[in-house]
Amino acid sequence: MRLSTKTRYGLRALVDLAARQGQGPILIESIARRQDVSRKYLDAIFGRLREAGLLRSQRGAKGGVMLGRSAELITVADVVRALEGPIRLVDCDNGGKPCNHRDLCVTHDLWGDLAGMIETYLEGMTVGELSKRMLQKEAAGSAMYHI
Repeated sequence: MRLSTKTRYGLRALVDLAARQGQGPILIESIARRQDVSRKYLDAIFGRLREAGLLRSQRGAKGGVMLGRSAELITVADVVRALEGPIRLVDCDNGGKPCNHRDLCVTHDLWGDLAGMIETYLEGMTVGELSKRMLQKEAAGSAMYHI
């Protein structure tokens, strides 16, 4: 399983928003600048996150984007599913046309079990937890002295 840049950038952007939760709508330009992502690419990612209910927009002079629900209720698995689709490791477990070897293939169960473990792990990690970790790292970095 290889996650695309849209998932990595989308998760980083949501963590960025979570760290600023309570400040009202945040401008996409400011997120793009802090996360070093193009505004255009972030707009495309945010469209998918809006469709999934993970993000909402507010228009107008005081407009911007906000989380669609509390950061503690948005799991990393929610973000991956919104941007990548179902969490699967192999094509033969795609839920569509079954593999001809599925009933006899010992590795089919292995890949399914592993995908389940990954999904369980991602379900256990929230955007809120990641934002706390980010703020801790930022605080530790600002406490360093450079000579």
